[in-house]
Amino acid sequence: MGSWSSHSQMSELLQNCRLRQAGPGDAEALSSLAFRSKVSWGYDIEFMKRCRDELTYSGEDIDAPHFRFHVCELDDELVGFYALEILSKIEAELEGLFVKPDLTRKGIGKLLVDHARSEAKLLGIHTITIQGDPNADAFYESIGARSAGYRESASIPGRFLPVFKLEIDKGK
Repeated sequence: MGSWSSHSQMSELLQNCRLRQAGPGDAEALSSLAFRSKVSWGYDIEFMKRCRDELTYSGEDIDAPHFRFHVCELDDELVGFYALEILSKIEAELEGLFVKPDLTRKGIGKLLVDHARSEAKLLGIHTITIQGDPNADAFYESIGARSAGYRESASIPGRFLPVFKLEIDKGK
């Protein structure tokens, strides 16, 4: 019964999530959530200092025509978001995907990816590239993304991060 109960609670949680497009006024909250989410993987303060710029979003970023930012709210609290960068008519990159640390593994990340996939499909995008944190490999594989090699970190030279490809018309 325990797993049914937690599945039921997850389902209820997701039903109460509200997805909406982010606005420039969300920049500080998005940056804060991105930083808290990243630090929850156990990275030290020096590492986090080096990542600060990469985890900071401005109102201009959110308003830029080549970006799509969407947030997930639960009881009027921002609990997750994604940023999709449009690279061409057929390709985009998942520039960011973050969930409030105490709500990971509850389906919010998948909900956000499903929404990003729908958004990309509406735009005619065929493939979403994802440069993920090594701690999130299993998550990206679970949503149907396939491994596509590695890319050097923009924040930490010499650190290589896994890259995935998510085909829009395939997967879950």
